[in-house]
This record gives sequence, structure tokens and C-alpha cells, in this order.
Amino acid sequence: MDGLLDLSLFLIATFAAALVAGLAGFAFGLVAAAVWLHIITPVQTAALIVAFGLVVQGYAVWKLRHALNWRRLAPFLIGAALGVPLGVAVLAVANPAHVRAGVGVLLVLYSLYGLARPALRPVPANEAADAGVGFLNGILGGLTGLAGVLVTIWCGLRGWSKDEQRTVFQPVGVAIFAMTGLWLGAGGSFEAGTVRLFLLGLPVLLLGTWLGLKLYGRLDDAGFRKVVLVLLLISGAALLLPGRP
Repeated sequence: MDGLLDLSLFLIATFAAALVAGLAGFAFGLVAAAVWLHIITPVQTAALIVAFGLVVQGYAVWKLRHALNWRRLAPFLIGAALGVPLGVAVLAVANPAHVRAGVGVLLVLYSLYGLARPALRPVPANEAADAGVGFLNGILGGLTGLAGVLVTIWCGLRGWSKDEQRTVFQPVGVAIFAMTGLWLGAGGSFEAGTVRLFLLGLPVLLLGTWLGLKLYGRLDDAGFRKVVLVLLLISGAALLLPGRP
């Protein structure tokens, strides 16, 4: 990063990403990386997405801690724990660009369908299905860094309220960020320059998260569903752009 302009862009992108994550509960990495990749290295971008993501999602989960249903969460977390290492392993042999493009197409098609039609009837499921979604979400998180996209979609299909959805996909996101952070830490990605950027961005991150959570409190279930679908559409489109994580 060089100069005051780059630092300003970094802080603005951090604030915007935290605002979106506080409002919708996900998409921090996609919003931040769209700007960060132009001013800092990909390794720094990945490390900061994990570090800031843990703060944003961890704070939101703490705010919702009394509503957490650990019995409901367990299948997703167990599945994710098995899926993340597999996703990281597949990343070593797969073409990341092809994976991102495939996920991007699915997200765009799903979100356009959801925006064009009224909400679907809730999908009946059981703990095995939830664990399967958690496993696939873990693989995707290891491959692309998208910590909670599949679980977010699944929670919407289950027909849960906005609060119920967030008490599932946000803790899952925290778990995947933590697992990814362990891999990055073992690889030495958190060097002095990255730590400096983390400390500089932390105040605006907290401000954006706080404001996003305030706005979230004003959304009803229908409004939350539309916000999630629009962000999934943007996320899918971003994945189809060359060079985006």
C-alpha cells in the first residue's frame, strides 16, 4: 500500500464491508476484496478477510448469543469441520477460476429466481441434510473463502425467520473463518504489515458493524430476504469477474 489515497480507500472499503456484514450477516469478504485487491497483496487480502471477518461475525454472534440453538447448529458445524480441510486440499489441484465461475453462476441463477418469484414453501429437512449442507459449505469455504453462502441459502429455503437464519449461518461463518485462520497462521500469512493494516482498520470496522446491526433491527423478514438475495446476486456476479476471489 502506497500513500494516503490507498489508505483512505482501504478504510472506506473496510467500513462498507462491515456495514454490509452487520446488516445481512455475510458478504464481508466479497465487498472488501473488490477494493483491497487493487491496493494490497492477495495474501494480505485473504489474511485480513479472515481476521476482520472473525471480529465482525464474532461480534454479531455475541449479540445473538442468547438465541443460539446449539442442537440446531451442531450438524452444520460438524459438517463444516469435515469440509474445510477437504476444500483446502482440493484447492491444491483444482482450478480456482473454474470453481469461482461455477459458484458464481449458481448464485446468480438462484438469486434472480428468488427475486422474480415469491418466497418458496419451506423445505422439509433433518439433521443429516443440515450436516450435508455444512459439509458442502466447508468445502466451498476452503476453496473460495466464502464462509457461509451455502448455509445462508439453505436457511432461507428452510423458511426460518431472519433471526433464526442469523443464529445459524453467522456461527458457521465464524467457525469457518477460525479454521481458515489456523491454516493461514501456520503458513505465516499474518506478517507485520498485515497486523498494522488490521489495527488501522479496526475502528472503522467496529463502526460499520455497529451501524449495520442497527439497520438490521429495522428490517422485517420480507425485507431481510430481499437484502440477502440482492447480496447473493452481487456476490455471484463478482465471482464471475476475472481476478476476483
